Amino acid sequence: MISVTRHRVPDAASAAFLADAEAALDLLRQRPGFVSAVVGRATDDAELWLVATTWADIGSFRRALSPVEVRLGTFALLSSAIDEPTAFERLVGVDGTGLQRHGSDRAPDADTSGPMHVG
Repeated sequence: MISVTRHRVPDAASAAFLADAEAALDLLRQRPGFVSAVVGRATDDAELWLVATTWADIGSFRRALSPVEVRLGTFALLSSAIDEPTAFERLVGVDGTGLQRHGSDRAPDADTSGPMHVG
């Protein structure tokens, strides 16, 4: 499972954003199911940042964000995220050994329930 958040950060706030990202990722890396993380900035738009984390599965990701200390420790980072979907299932991967296909982790009711479906 991959979580991707994009952030619009003014140049004057970039050092504080990076510090917030490092602190949040230090908390998240200690959670079961954490695989990796990366923080990046767009090469053609210095105010557009990306934070991507990879998790063993969607359950690990959700459980990682549940404890109060994690919610408090990631608040500064997550509060600056652009409001758009952030959780993605991994379907195809490539590494030095070649191509790997992954089965879908989507719940059967994924298109009819969840935060994007209010009602």
